[in-house]
Amino acid sequence: MRARLIAVGERMPGWVAEGFAEYRKRLSHELPLELVELKPGARGKGRDDARAMHDEGAAILAALSRDVHVVALDGRGKPWSSEELARQLAHWRMAGRDLAFLIGGPDGHAPAVLERADQRWSLGPLTLPHMLVRLVLAEQLYRAATIVAGHPYHRAG
Repeated sequence: MRARLIAVGERMPGWVAEGFAEYRKRLSHELPLELVELKPGARGKGRDDARAMHDEGAAILAALSRDVHVVALDGRGKPWSSEELARQLAHWRMAGRDLAFLIGGPDGHAPAVLERADQRWSLGPLTLPHMLVRLVLAEQLYRAATIVAGHPYHRAG
């Protein structure tokens, strides 16, 4: 099973790129993780934000392979604890399909993307910068993989 993180936005700050690369490396055997960065839609004065979100959604949908299990990161999604994410990961492995995790643009996901999603995952009620979400996602996937493997990285109290 492989995973892709499809994210609207380009050029992560160095510290985010380094952290993401570290967790991607740690995941390389358990859950190979590929990052696909998509150009944000045009926003600003005289621009239509709804059009930008639509364009981002079309790019996300075009980046998805046909039989992939899609998890959209969405503030209205289901929050999972690290243990619940580990159970999800075990379930996804049993299903045998590749995974795609989606991070939308500044206005969230287009309705068509949310329609395509098999699941919606919320990282909680905090508003996080999209670049930081990439790092949190990679770390949590690594943590879930270690829980499934019985590795001592995760120490629940």
